[in-house]
Amino acid sequence: MVWDYIRDPAAIYRASFATIDAEVDFGTRSALERRLITRMIHACGMVDLIQDVHDWGDCAAVGAQALADGRPIFVDVEMVRNGIIRKRLAADNLILCTTHDPRAVPKAAEIGNTRSAAGVDLWEAEDVEGAVVAIGNAPTALFRLMELIEQGKLPKPACILGLPVGFVGAVESKQALLEWAPTQQIPGLVVTGRRGGSAMAAAAVNAMASAAN
Repeated sequence: MVWDYIRDPAAIYRASFATIDAEVDFGTRSALERRLITRMIHACGMVDLIQDVHDWGDCAAVGAQALADGRPIFVDVEMVRNGIIRKRLAADNLILCTTHDPRAVPKAAEIGNTRSAAGVDLWEAEDVEGAVVAIGNAPTALFRLMELIEQGKLPKPACILGLPVGFVGAVESKQALLEWAPTQQIPGLVVTGRRGGSAMAAAAVNAMASAAN
């Protein structure tokens, strides 16, 4: 049996983005914000995601400029790192993930938290300042990042993409970022509710990287 389906990659790409354009009301969002959210919707296949996307501080533009300036990208899990398209990083930006650093397990025991959260404790302050942070999996990593910035142990990144997914802590961590980050003048983006994930986080970074070229 032979099925009738679109085989041309370019045609698939065009049809996918045409569908998003037709079905999503982006309102007054900028062209760059539309591009970023379009990539996130494309990564999950859910056009109603638009209603849960909240961004502030011109996050998309700030992130794109940070990447153009060569600042690092910090992520919470390898899935986010592996989803970032390196050829789009014109400045050959470092992508840093410390969750599997040998020091993470003992650090997790020391602070009484998850390995993902402990990985944030291992981030170097001079690299975090002005960097792009993309949390796509672990709510504990997002909470820990806010704690360390609040305590003055980490400087402010250029922007924070808060996209942890799941049933425990995901909703709460993103709501906390939505309420806290603007008071710190840290641009950011969240998808409120349970949805999120590594694919969305990587897609958002890829959109910023494309804009930075």
